Amino acid sequence: MTISVIGTTSAPVTPATTTATSTSQVTGTAAQAQFMSLLLAQMKNQDPTAPMSNSDMSTQMSQLNMVTGINKLNATMDTVASGLQSSQTTQAASLLGKNVLVPGTNLSLSNGQSQMGVELAQAVDSLTVTISDGNGNIVQTMNLGSQPVGTLNLAWDGVTSAGTAAANGDYTFQVAATQGGQTFTPTALATGTVANVTLSSAGAIDLSVPPVGNFSLADIRQIR
Repeated sequence: MTISVIGTTSAPVTPATTTATSTSQVTGTAAQAQFMSLLLAQMKNQDPTAPMSNSDMSTQMSQLNMVTGINKLNATMDTVASGLQSSQTTQAASLLGKNVLVPGTNLSLSNGQSQMGVELAQAVDSLTVTISDGNGNIVQTMNLGSQPVGTLNLAWDGVTSAGTAAANGDYTFQVAATQGGQTFTPTALATGTVANVTLSSAGAIDLSVPPVGNFSLADIRQIR
């Protein structure tokens, strides 16, 4: 057997705070001061024959408390979001130089060693891996039989269907599976090394994994 299963995992691997909080606190304080000024002015200039009732005043105070509560909630959410982004950035930076499995069909063969993977959303009766060279010619096809749900690690030793050793270089692979007589295409996973981590102005984290492509943290299925 020239393509082997080498492991399975059942599941995939997932300073603005002070400013946001302070701004929200200032906004809440200003809103309270403005409300009290308007309330006093309203009471001072109200019609003596029809003064503001206690229920009306209670209603306005309740509205102020609701606005203040929303401001505090927004401040809390800003703090949580900033903390989450900081944690994700730290996690992404720790991946620099690490080998990862990400969606892709790239395959690199070097001295009889090549690794890839497949993500199975369900157990399968039959899993087939087909490897092609740079010209699209099929060099090896193997049926790996039944496999469980999860992320499956695969290895190819570079031996072709003809029994000869394939040349070092870049290849591609495709995976297909059947379950209960139904054919479907699982997610092919390529191996690559994280070369760069970029944080966009919108806060999105982008991982460069050559030669496979660019990915988010959620795209990483396994860290090796």
